[in-house]
This record gives sequence, structure tokens and C-alpha cells, in this order.
Amino acid sequence: MKYVLVTGGVVSGLGKGVTASSIGVLLKACGLRVTSIKIDPYLNTDAGTMSPFEHGEVFVLDDGGEVDLDLGNYERFLDIKLTRDHNITTGKVYQHVIDKERRGDYLGKTIQVVPHITDAIQEWIERVAKIPVDGQEGPPDVCVIELGGTIGDIESMPFIEAIGQFSYRAGPGNFCLIHVSLVPVLNVVGEQKTKPTQHSVRGLRGLGLTPDMLACRSTMPLEENVKAKLSQFCHVPEENIVTLYDVPNIWHLPLLLRDQKAHEAILKVLNLRSYSTEPVLDEWTHRTRRCAMLQKTVRIAMVGKYTGLSDSYLSVLKALLHASVACERKLIVDWVPASDLEELTIEEGADGVLVPGGFGDRGVEGKILAAKYARENKVPYLGICLGMQTAVLEYARSRLGVHDASSTEFDKDSKSPFIVFMPEGSKTHMGGTMRLGSRRTYFQVKDCTSAKLYGNASFVDERHRHRYEVNPDMVAQLESAGMSFTGKDETGERMEIIELPDHPFFIGAQFHPEFTSRPGKPSPLFVGLIAAATGQLDAFLGSPTTVHDSLQTEWPNCNGTFSVKSNGAIHPEYPNGNSSVYGVLPKHGSVSLNGAYVKHGNGSLNGIHKDQAKGSLNGVLGDHVDGICSNGNGYHY
Repeated sequence: MKYVLVTGGVVSGLGKGVTASSIGVLLKACGLRVTSIKIDPYLNTDAGTMSPFEHGEVFVLDDGGEVDLDLGNYERFLDIKLTRDHNITTGKVYQHVIDKERRGDYLGKTIQVVPHITDAIQEWIERVAKIPVDGQEGPPDVCVIELGGTIGDIESMPFIEAIGQFSYRAGPGNFCLIHVSLVPVLNVVGEQKTKPTQHSVRGLRGLGLTPDMLACRSTMPLEENVKAKLSQFCHVPEENIVTLYDVPNIWHLPLLLRDQKAHEAILKVLNLRSYSTEPVLDEWTHRTRRCAMLQKTVRIAMVGKYTGLSDSYLSVLKALLHASVACERKLIVDWVPASDLEELTIEEGADGVLVPGGFGDRGVEGKILAAKYARENKVPYLGICLGMQTAVLEYARSRLGVHDASSTEFDKDSKSPFIVFMPEGSKTHMGGTMRLGSRRTYFQVKDCTSAKLYGNASFVDERHRHRYEVNPDMVAQLESAGMSFTGKDETGERMEIIELPDHPFFIGAQFHPEFTSRPGKPSPLFVGLIAAATGQLDAFLGSPTTVHDSLQTEWPNCNGTFSVKSNGAIHPEYPNGNSSVYGVLPKHGSVSLNGAYVKHGNGSLNGIHKDQAKGSLNGVLGDHVDGICSNGNGYHY
């Protein structure tokens, strides 16, 4: 087993998670099987009870693990399925050691941080790294480990010591340490400053770890003299120093690393030179180019509780982006704070409304107003978890005339509880007591919109995270008023999907489809929302094979079967076009990887439009440099 450790220095928020994910993509493209582990030094057992304002969204895995959002990046980038054990926290490790001590496993010894905690960390890494995560049998080849926080943090010290011992335990040629650091540019002098990175590496070496590579975050590529200076003072070869400069979209990062030969440096350190040194990244190249060239927009109103921090809805944003690119639209998100929502707050320019999940009563009335606006104005609507529940409450109030319809989450003594606490839930313990993980939903109506979007499947497996559900005693009333419960669990008692048949697109899901969305495999419900918002839904629904096979498969592998000639869904203005979904425009039918337009035939990834050669990433598209949103680390989504 080979191990790649990614650490961070100077400041937090440099993008270690995206960097670790991109390194994984690069190694996977070289023919290696890759897995990932995230170490979080906080004392919480998991991320389940944290506010999204603390650490961003809580990502949910198939096995019900509530983990750090970086594991979502790993799954999306590498198209793998991780387990709760792939997220190591101080709380988990200490609980594990204390449980062993209580059982008497240590035979009366004095339990100490060294060696017992550090040994437990090493054994945990070694055990979890061998778990297959890509659907194949046998252990992966490489494990990419991200150490959360910043070098020098007190809470990280046991992990630093454990990793220092682990590097020796793994042996020469089996361990590669990549340190992500900051090289700021002072506006006053316009010079890239290396001192912060020098001090960070000095601190890292003082703790017993020596970096094999430096990944330097900066606004611009590192100058050669800056690289030479870093090499001299940090004792890292120049060819092992790469720049992670600002790019319009994080999909560029694996390509950025490849162009700087990062894979060659990693394979050399890990003694893996026998593997391909030229990563196969055709899918990433197509996807990056396609995303950069989008011109037509789709505007989605996101009505949420935590709109002050975009990372609170990171997976939702990613799922919207995946679906938007599949529908050939540039995504624009209008953030609407639910707690401030009034009748006319949602702009009429919104093409669709999305109400994501959440907890607590703050902003609930605003979400109900959002559902009402979308229903009455025939605006495409997708409600997730609480977003589905608020849609049910709005329907009960407006169509059934039950004006006091509520949820026992907000009103324990409600006389009209349309949403109730699940019988198996715990009312005394908060952590890990919800209905979590992958659960099966069975479609009740074969020709419903949601079933068609899932390729006319009879059931679907999606991830859940909720304590409350639609009151089964109220279902008959809602159905009599026109609401259709098109998806239910295996018992038929738990409502999973709602639809309004008389609405162009109004769907609510109790599960979280955003957690399983991938860049090359967009979530069907998100595709439905974007397609409905852009007038393409009928074309998609008219060809289930197109939706299920073509959209769920990466474009370069579609062999052109999803073309504008087949149904005109992508470019109806060019009905005779013969370009596939990854072709750009039919009138540019001879488009190639190295030239986005024929008239720009000598363009490349580093210059899709030669006349925009000064754009970010050497000219991908300068006018897209603002991206969709940013989480503050300079990478734009």
C-alpha cells in the first residue's frame, strides 16, 4: 500500500480537500486504484451535530456516516463510495481507545497519548486504507490522506506524531508528503512572498515531517526565481514544487497538476514509475472545456436557512452545477434567506426554485411561501427533505384549508400535525439517531415524472438524513386534493417523493439526491429541475434512455448517441446538427479536443479561445473568472 499525505500551512481554507481530491484523480488517471481518508482533529465523534456555519454542510455516506464535506469532494472527484471510518476524528480515536481500556484490552497498562493513541491512529489508517471503495475486489493501490487544520494546531499534535511514526512504519518508497501552503502577493509591491511557506515548512520539519512536494496557493503561477528560493530554503526539488493558482472552476485543478507534472513527482517518490506517467484525463478535459464555454444561463432561487455560507449547501450547489452543464446552461444561483422571505422576495427572473434541507423552525414560513410561489406561478420546484415537508404544509394550508397545518418539529402540540416525529427516532440523543444513509424508495406510479427521470426504474437507492416524516394519517386527505405520493419506502407507510400532476415540475424528495450526484453522473431530480427551468423537460422525458444512459454516463463515452439530431433538446436551433453532447455546436462539427472552435483550431486546454489568452488558466474563458460562487479559498465554483 502506498500513502500520500496532504497537510496545510500558514492559514486554513487553502483548499486542501480539493487538492487531495485532484491528486487522487491524477493517480487514478495513471491506472491506480485510489481511496481517501480525512483526519479531523476536533473532539466531536462526527460532524452530525455541528452547525453548517461551523464547518459547512454535513455530508452523508451510504452507510449513514455523517462526515466532513471534504469526503463529498473525494466521492465526486473519484466516483467512489466511502464509509464512516474514512473520516477519522479525535473523538472517534479516544472513544475507541477508552472502550478498549474498559474491556481490559491493555492488560492494566497506563494508557497514554504515546503510544496508545498514536498506535490507534496508525492502525485505523492501515485498516481503512485497505477497504475497497470503487466496486472492485481487493485493496486499493494508493490512499490519499488529508490532515485537517493547519500545521502547529495543538489539537493536531497526536496525529502529527502518529503520522511521523507511520511514515517510518510504511517504509521508504511508500509514503509521500505534500504540503499545501500560501505564497501571497502583496499589492503594495506586487511580489510573491515565500516567507510564510518557509516558516510553515520549518514548523513541519520541527515536528518530524519533511515534505516531498510543495503545492503553493497563489493568485498567479509561481515565478521561476520564487520556485528556486522555495527549493533552496525548504529543501524540496524545484520539479516537486507546483502552483495552485486561482482558476475559474475546480475541475481545472487535476489538469493544472498534470500540466506541471505533479504525477511524475508523486510516482517517483512512491517508486511507481512502472505505471503510466501520462494520465488519461479526456473526461476531465471535455468537462472543463464544456463548462467554460457555456453562455446561456439558468437562474435558480435557493431558499435556505444558511445562505450566509455557501459551503452549507455545497453538495446542492455541485448537483445544480452537474445538471446545468448536462443541460448546457451556465448556473446562476439567487440566494434567498428563508427567514427574510416575503411574498415578493423571489425575483420573477428565477427560472426555478429549490428549497434544500434544514432543521429548526427559523425560516420555515419563508420556505412555505417559496413553495406557494412556485406552485401558484407554475415555476419548477424541487424540495429536498425539509423542502418537501414545507411543500406538504403549504398544500395542506392552501388546498385543504387547514390553516394551522404544521410539523411537530416546530409545534409539539399542533392540532393538525401533517409532519410528525419518526417512531424509531430518539428524543434524548441527537448524534447519529436520525434515519441515515442509503435507503430504497419504490415508485408507486410508473409514468410519474420522477420515475421517468430515473430511467423508468421501479425503485431507487438514495441517501437520507431526517427525524421527521409526512404523517401517514394525513396522506389520504392530501391525495384527495391532488397531491401524488409517487415514491414510498418498502413498508408503503413512509412517504419519499411527492409530485403535483397539474404542475409543469413540482417534486419533493424526503431523501437527499445531491449526495450521489457526480460530474459525469448528474442527479436525475436535479437534471429534471434544470431541464424544466430551461424548457427541455419534455425532450428529456420523451426519451428515458437518453436521460438514464446518456446523462448518467460521462460524455466522451456516449459515442454521440445523445445528439441534437435525435431530439433537439440541447440545441434546437440547429436541428440538423450531428455533434454529440460533448460536441460544442453543430455548426462547428469538426470540433476537437485541441480546438473548441474550428476557427480557433490551434487552441488547446491552455487557450480555448486564443483571443482570450490572458484569461485565467491561460485563456479558458476570461469572462467566466467569477464562476458561480467561491468558498473563500480562491477556487470558483
